[in-house]
Amino acid sequence: MVLRILAIGDLGDNILILKKISNSKIHLINFPRKQAELLTYSGEGLEFFDSLLISKQVKKIKKIKDDFDLCLVMSWAGARVAYLAGLNYIFYFTGGDIVTPPFEKNPKSPYLTTPVYNRNILERWFYKNVFDKAIACVAPFQEYFDPLKRYRHDAIRLDQMTVDTDIFKESVEPIKLSKNKFTFFSPQKIGKEKGYDIIFKALKLCKTDFEILQIEWFTERNEEEKEFNKKLMTPIPPQIKLIPLVKRSEIPRWYKFADCILGQMRAGIQSGIERDAAFCNCPIICYTDPSKPLILDGERKIPPFLPTNNDPSNLANLIDQIVESSKFREELATKENDWVKKLCDPKDVAEKWQEIFEKYHKIFPTINREESKLKIYFMNLFSNIVEMFYYKNKMKDKNIKGWGEAEYTKLTK
Repeated sequence: MVLRILAIGDLGDNILILKKISNSKIHLINFPRKQAELLTYSGEGLEFFDSLLISKQVKKIKKIKDDFDLCLVMSWAGARVAYLAGLNYIFYFTGGDIVTPPFEKNPKSPYLTTPVYNRNILERWFYKNVFDKAIACVAPFQEYFDPLKRYRHDAIRLDQMTVDTDIFKESVEPIKLSKNKFTFFSPQKIGKEKGYDIIFKALKLCKTDFEILQIEWFTERNEEEKEFNKKLMTPIPPQIKLIPLVKRSEIPRWYKFADCILGQMRAGIQSGIERDAAFCNCPIICYTDPSKPLILDGERKIPPFLPTNNDPSNLANLIDQIVESSKFREELATKENDWVKKLCDPKDVAEKWQEIFEKYHKIFPTINREESKLKIYFMNLFSNIVEMFYYKNKMKDKNIKGWGEAEYTKLTK
């Protein structure tokens, strides 16, 4: 059955890639992106909202919704629009969006001591409604599925993830740069969440000579993270060489240029960075927590990524081994490549999502949610008031700083 899926919001190109491989037809609308953010997205095969205003985003969706059978959302912004437009939607979580949900009072990341959000009771009530009205909620990995399961007994676990195999492949030509020593490449954000305190401690213990080409961008959701990064980067370890943001389409060439890819050292799971690099058949260092197996072919299995202990001294020894032994690197790359090809097989991922689409379309045969028109009207009124007094006034200076005054004015007309 070929279904027409309206997708609102995307993170890490997950929906964009699913659109390429899906047995159904997916139309993706994403939110406006700043220039730096655009570099991390492919930007092909999707549409962007032309406004930052929720009211205009909802209006756009209401105009086109009846052309579709079902809605798929990523991010709370995507779910918010689908909810206010009165849709039946599947909510797909792939990260901290469910670990620190906006309907919780002062939610904290497992790695921080201060809240990520500080929302008032009305905002939390609104987002709880947004969450509860999702007809299904999907999340991968124990790291994200367990928090989801606390709120939804019907949560769906799907560990198979998408990889854009048109971009990330072994045959990619490396970038043309000179290389004077063993080189690691790391495109992930610098911060506590990715374990950079662990990485920097390990670098002090390493005995081999190498450099790390590190993209200069940071995870800074609150003041605690900003202060952490400030202290972390004073001083910068001598092995670290900061480089500007790289276009997503160019990332595979950097993977093939480097001798090894440096991934996260705290969560104990693999993100899109590690999966993409493994598809390029590059050796990757990425902490794997043995207590967080993935479900593959109906069995719990531990990914082959190393280390399985993120103690700085253990990481330092692994880095030295990677630098010194080409045989070790090749064997590690092969194991990681074999793993992601099974985990992220496009046909398998497409089939699993098709099963979810067909199951919920059968239960909810129309995209329009059965709900009191008065309640939907009230929720939209509430959202419009928040938008007018909070977003356009309280957040105005912050948004102008992020977007620039001209672009902000254009997107809020």
